[in-house]
Amino acid sequence: MNEVDKRETLSKTLKPHWVWAIALGSAIGWGAFVQPINWMSTAGPLGVIIGFFIGAMLMILIAVSYGFLIKSFPVSGGEFAYAYVSLGRTHAFISGWFLTLGYICIVALNASAFALMIKFIFPKIIENIPLYQIAGWDVYLTEVFVAAVVLAVFGFFNIRGTTLSGSMQFIFCIIMIAAIFILLLLVGIQPSAGFSNITPMFPRETPAIAAIISIVAIAPWAYVGFDNVPQAAEEFDFPSSKAFRLIVFAILAAAALYSLMIIVTSMVRPWEGVVEENHIWGTGYIIENLLGPLGLAILAVALAMGIFTGLNGFIISSSRLLFAMARARIIPKGFAKLHPKYNTPHWGIIFAVIVAMLAPWFGREALMWVVDMSSIGVTIAYFYTCYAAFTLFKMKRDHNFNEKKHIEAPGKKVISILGMIASITFLGLLLIPGSPAFLGVQSRIALGAWVILGIIFYMIKRKNYKKIPEKELNYYILGKEEVEIEKD
Repeated sequence: MNEVDKRETLSKTLKPHWVWAIALGSAIGWGAFVQPINWMSTAGPLGVIIGFFIGAMLMILIAVSYGFLIKSFPVSGGEFAYAYVSLGRTHAFISGWFLTLGYICIVALNASAFALMIKFIFPKIIENIPLYQIAGWDVYLTEVFVAAVVLAVFGFFNIRGTTLSGSMQFIFCIIMIAAIFILLLLVGIQPSAGFSNITPMFPRETPAIAAIISIVAIAPWAYVGFDNVPQAAEEFDFPSSKAFRLIVFAILAAAALYSLMIIVTSMVRPWEGVVEENHIWGTGYIIENLLGPLGLAILAVALAMGIFTGLNGFIISSSRLLFAMARARIIPKGFAKLHPKYNTPHWGIIFAVIVAMLAPWFGREALMWVVDMSSIGVTIAYFYTCYAAFTLFKMKRDHNFNEKKHIEAPGKKVISILGMIASITFLGLLLIPGSPAFLGVQSRIALGAWVILGIIFYMIKRKNYKKIPEKELNYYILGKEEVEIEKD
């Protein structure tokens, strides 16, 4: 291969505990601290906790396929590369196209959540210079400015290298976990708080099974951060075979932390009354009411750490996905250029940050429509990953068995099938009318627009993309000229 075709590669600097923190911190995000009251209104405290743990088990089923594929193909791009391995270049583009939007939207939503937190704590600072209203949401110039500043800061940190962003991620996660346990202790010792406030366990007018399913349906959104791990696989400074254990540990830790925040919130006072009061940030309001400014400050620290880990994790994953797609020549080559000093995909980082900076101008409600739609993209990526593993696992050695491409693993093949079924189920819950998680009309319009835009973009690039010889494209995407899996 000549010098013109040389493949750019990233530095191997990510330590195991940093990767675990990327998965956990990205999965927790802002939702654990902002959404408990909303989730309980739908499913009740026990319904939320059971739903999250069932969702975690389903995610672990899917993670089995991720673990195998990360070990065999430790390259940036993750699901983009896995779709290519199993179904070819067109499906690789589809997977990458949906994931790009999903990741950048989550970056934008976390920045917006930070501005919302400042708005709740210091309303006089944020509610200045009103611009306009979109879908009932007032947009303030100061709110847009706060979101832009936090995005710029994390963009800068990420350009400086994964050693900085990875170590920051771990520190943020530890602070977040500590803050949650301190809140649990402080709420638990209050005379007016206690487990008696948690009842009823489920909403009075919703069957328990329906309540639980409504939470299971959001599992792809709740745990989306674990799939940041394959995006960073090229930068592991440890054997990629460890990735599965890190993912499982992160998913279980996320389920536990979600549940602890539900317990903390519901212990403060009867949750049904809080739901009826319809506060902008119910958890923040009742914690401040019970524990005063100190309690609110601790909750704000936990929320800020959740936001920062989400911002950091998804800037890492979106920039690595753009890097991988550019390296495959499906998007402009500039995204595959690395920073001359820090060896980071800086153009992907800058692009993700700039696009995310545009989002707050459209108001939080409009942004939520796009984020809800992006859950479809994440779920499609889960399916591609499980399908790729399914094609590589074999029940037995038959005439189709290829030593380089297959492994005899009947148990894992069954698990990959279950992962595909889980992915299809999640898709159904999002797309079938009448389901608890059916997308709203605005989200469906956004989804249609993104699909049409993707078709147009692909038709423009298709001719040149198809011209790349298979071995050359294998090299660009996988780092080797033939598809070959890693044996145990």
